[in-house]
Amino acid sequence: MQLNTITPRTKNKKNAAVGRGGKRGKTSGRGGKGQTARAGHHIRPEVRDLIKKLPKRRGHGKNRARTVRTNRIPVSAVNLDALELNYKAGETVSPATLLAKGLVRRAKGRAPAVKILATGTITKALVIKGCTLSAAALASLTKAGGTTHA
Repeated sequence: MQLNTITPRTKNKKNAAVGRGGKRGKTSGRGGKGQTARAGHHIRPEVRDLIKKLPKRRGHGKNRARTVRTNRIPVSAVNLDALELNYKAGETVSPATLLAKGLVRRAKGRAPAVKILATGTITKALVIKGCTLSAAALASLTKAGGTTHA
């Protein structure tokens, strides 16, 4: 055995160098200016207690619409030309049948809310249940002889 053939059992793990520019961007993980930018800083306990007493604004994340209304089911849009391709005349269009045909995806584990839009044309008389329609889509559907049920 020789010194140049010996390998260590564990690799040398270097701690991440913080506060020297590079990948952490702008302040390199040291926050803003002043007291908080200095090594060994700490806020006086009485100030920290004062901060703790301030009420937190709950549910106001980056995107308030997404963070506050968590139980909201997103609406999936389906165009008339997709219905024309995938359904035969007289068939029922509902969120469940759209899901079965792969035209919409599950939302939170269940069939999504569906809105039918007027892109494309429709020539078949379809029965629409449990979907909302745009005004133009409703006009096209009734012109083709289709019906809607809420």
